[in-house]
Amino acid sequence: MKMRNWLFLCLLLYGALFLCGCVDQHPEGEESNPMTVSADDIETMLEITDPKEQAAVKAAKAMVQSMDTEPRIIATSIATAEICDRLDLDLAGVCSSTVFSLPERYTDVAKVGAAMSPDMEIMASLYPDWVLSPSSLQTDLQPKYEELDTQWAFLNLRSVEGMYRSIQELGEIFGREEQAQELVDEFMEFYEEYKKKNEGKENPKVLILMGLPGSYIIATERSYVGSLAALAGGENVYAGSDQEFLTVNTEDMKTKEPDIILRAAHALPDQVVEMFREDFETNDIWKHFEAVKNGRVYDLTYELFGMSATFQYPEALMELQTMLYPEHDTDTEQAGESGTKARQAEKQSNDVGKPETEEAADETDQ
Repeated sequence: MKMRNWLFLCLLLYGALFLCGCVDQHPEGEESNPMTVSADDIETMLEITDPKEQAAVKAAKAMVQSMDTEPRIIATSIATAEICDRLDLDLAGVCSSTVFSLPERYTDVAKVGAAMSPDMEIMASLYPDWVLSPSSLQTDLQPKYEELDTQWAFLNLRSVEGMYRSIQELGEIFGREEQAQELVDEFMEFYEEYKKKNEGKENPKVLILMGLPGSYIIATERSYVGSLAALAGGENVYAGSDQEFLTVNTEDMKTKEPDIILRAAHALPDQVVEMFREDFETNDIWKHFEAVKNGRVYDLTYELFGMSATFQYPEALMELQTMLYPEHDTDTEQAGESGTKARQAEKQSNDVGKPETEEAADETDQ
């Protein structure tokens, strides 16, 4: 049995929007305000400086280097598979999905089942050295992984910054430092240019609703959707929580008086968009929201706003730009088109059912 207790890498989000890593680097209360973080601050926070984190990565790297063959890696979600693809890593197993496409290089790789419920028997038969999964599924999957004779890592994909921190650590562990640095440099170059768009502008107050058919919850800045809105300059009206999602009644939402209401789908977007439309038309309280009166309620494109960070974040930020900072009538029209995209997204799938719903619950990351 491998010494997974001390080599276990848990790449989680512990601090504020930009703080992530293997251990709690910032005690509770020491949080950064995403509205005031500069590009230099982000670059600094992407560095691996915590001694425990450095030790964990160093130990994992040494273990990989001691192997006679290339490590056998399984990626259990589309988002983690895309990271492996960008790092030029071969996989022994990968998730299956009827919702999103795998990177082409993994088309013929053994499939281990849906992201939320991978088949442990298939995974065991592949004799993996490492299993990579998104941290959003850690509670459900870690007990299962403990039965496998393997190492595992739960990647922090709750923010773009967290994704790049995970990329750096994986790059060091698996000898892909050059590829990882190239990806980080691309992000820094993009963000340096992107942040100039909204310098000096007032940050709009944003309420984010994450929906499933029949219900919805509040997304805080600790969720991926919330982190994107913060990166775009939005001020989450439920900022400051240590949770990704909150259950809040509409009366409390009204007290926050958001400038903008963003509506995202956790799964089955066509049904969720219809649910939101009906609720906003029939629930009398919504008509009293200034955002509703001003026509600033937007449905986010399903493929861009999910549960995990992906490399499509530039497109997501561009979509948010037209919603948070409309400068022309064309911006307003473009923002409204996202609702149509959201309604069409589910119709593009040929198979709608529980397996797809389960995958989408994690893979709206795509």
